[in-house]
Amino acid sequence: MRILRKNEAKARLAAGKHVIALEGLNHADTIERLGPMKPHAVWLEGEHNLVSPPNIANMTRAADLAGTTSIVRVNRVETGIIYRALDLGAQGVAVPHVDTREDAETVVQAAKFAPLGKRGMYGSRQGLGDPDFFHKANDETLIVVFIEDVIALDNLDEILKVDHIDVFLVGPGDMSQSLGHLGEPFHPEVTRVLEDTVRRIVAAGRTPGTVGNHENVARYMELGARFFLTGPLPWIEAGFDDLRARVGAAR
Repeated sequence: MRILRKNEAKARLAAGKHVIALEGLNHADTIERLGPMKPHAVWLEGEHNLVSPPNIANMTRAADLAGTTSIVRVNRVETGIIYRALDLGAQGVAVPHVDTREDAETVVQAAKFAPLGKRGMYGSRQGLGDPDFFHKANDETLIVVFIEDVIALDNLDEILKVDHIDVFLVGPGDMSQSLGHLGEPFHPEVTRVLEDTVRRIVAAGRTPGTVGNHENVARYMELGARFFLTGPLPWIEAGFDDLRARVGAAR
């Protein structure tokens, strides 16, 4: 008999640890090859990339083989889209532009079975062979909501009252646009707003996250953020530059 796989990223957060989610891995082979790195989570991009129902199953299956948590970012707050990603094997779902308490409640209703929500009754691949899947699934389903618009800041106190959301991720890209600094995610005002929002989330006893890089991760850890979305391209670039320098030095 199979047993529902533990959501390692969710367990880390519950234990007060940090989670790093790798984005840009939108192919099953890439996810599987990076398995030996043991990433906490892989981020499958369905808002700005081609992650969709036809390929979610294979990518989340690769994440299972790699022993990492699969998180699918859907493209909007919509019940069917949210729980279909979970039905296809994702262990977590991330939802952009959660601007109101009603939006946050919709996400929870879509991602959780009764009595916490109204997720449609379907046996995800995660639960194949586990007769207790429907009673265990809520405990292993990770929910991330994006706080990335000025309207969400206005409604943040109410949004933070919604239970069963694991991470409130403050997004610098869309926030820069919403604040009038299009294309400037590191503008001083954007940074100030992001840091203040992380403080507000921590003060409410909830878990904040953001986009992490070498320059800002220490600062956000200090503020209390524990979930970091990051891409591998800067590491690849650094490694390639190092190799190029070594080849040049060898001459």
